[in-house]
Amino acid sequence: MANDPGFKRDTQYWKFSFYGFLKNLQFFDPFLILFFREMGISFFEIGILYSVREMITNITEIPTGIVADTLGRRSAMIFAFICYIGSFLIFYLLPSYGFYIAAMVFFALGESFRSGTHKAMIMEYLKLNSMADRKVAYYGRTRGWAQLGSALSALISAALVFFTGSFRSVFLWSIIPYIGGMLLILSYPKNLDFSCDDGECSDDERRGWSAALQTLKDFAGLFTDAPTRRALINSSLFDAVFKAVKDYVQPVLKSLALSLPVMAALEGNQRVAVVSGFVYFLLYLLTSYSSSHASGFHSMFKNDVSGLNITFAAAIITVAGIGVFLIAGIKLAAVVLFICFYLLENLRRPATLGYISDRIKGSVMATGLSGESQLKTLMVAVISPLFGMSVDKLGLGYSLLILILVPVVLYPLIKIKK
Repeated sequence: MANDPGFKRDTQYWKFSFYGFLKNLQFFDPFLILFFREMGISFFEIGILYSVREMITNITEIPTGIVADTLGRRSAMIFAFICYIGSFLIFYLLPSYGFYIAAMVFFALGESFRSGTHKAMIMEYLKLNSMADRKVAYYGRTRGWAQLGSALSALISAALVFFTGSFRSVFLWSIIPYIGGMLLILSYPKNLDFSCDDGECSDDERRGWSAALQTLKDFAGLFTDAPTRRALINSSLFDAVFKAVKDYVQPVLKSLALSLPVMAALEGNQRVAVVSGFVYFLLYLLTSYSSSHASGFHSMFKNDVSGLNITFAAAIITVAGIGVFLIAGIKLAAVVLFICFYLLENLRRPATLGYISDRIKGSVMATGLSGESQLKTLMVAVISPLFGMSVDKLGLGYSLLILILVPVVLYPLIKIKK
């Protein structure tokens, strides 16, 4: 990646980057919906699984953010990795719908302990090293390395499915990089565990119920500020639609792979592995580039909200286009627009984080960012089963056109103002 003279690439920068790289080695990611379908699960039941994951994350989001801000962010991250690994083991060892619900619960606990916490550590590090004004570029670059991890993960997972003929083994192999991520977090400096906005404070002063209550009070104050509240809802709705929709590229890729005559010599899952592995690899290379250059993209606009509003509107048009192409049976064009949707998410996310973090006190950063994530998970919990039911009844194309009406109607109310 090209030099960006706004910040230093020291040891901790590479630790942040390598963390994202390891965390995104989720070998199940390109095949999760296909795995569920292989197990005979309907799109509605898949939506229920996603909803369980999001509801548990939603319920535990703020408490885990408070734990991270008051008892230590590194400890919260270690527990997150333990929960993830437990989820992978259940998916691999216990193939039944009831156990998959339990696996989603463990995965949700991992998400709630992780979301907001690591971003808060990055924000704290930038503050301690007088680089807070470079947060969009810095976070974008570390996120870019995470997307490179996803690109490599796509190739590895495709090879696993190709040679095993099954989607199930990818869960077992996902454990290895997550053990590495847990060890990496242990090497983070202790001064990233907490934040103190008013002078120095000891660990003892940050621990205990009084600190937790103060953290909760500071978090509640976020929603009394209209611009912050609007930004939180705007960001959460965008990410919720993305999260609910993004994996549905998998059945489109499967249909495309099975229709290609040049792959007739391969078995069904082998065809899917080759096509999905290639597309996801290309997709994540592009998202790595877009995330790494998000700061440059948003600097082209006259203020820090124009880029956020433009990408929101562009995403609405993109999802509508996916729906239209699927209805018309033009699968390749739909896949291209799915990739564009991923690119918009990664152009937007670093700037959204920077915009919101500017409005959150350092001592409540993990809780505040967890609050944004909580809004998103609540929305996904509602959207996913309804969207899955719609896909079962109407097909993916028409369901996307119906779904996109929600942000269209709400956009005038949640548009971020200068």
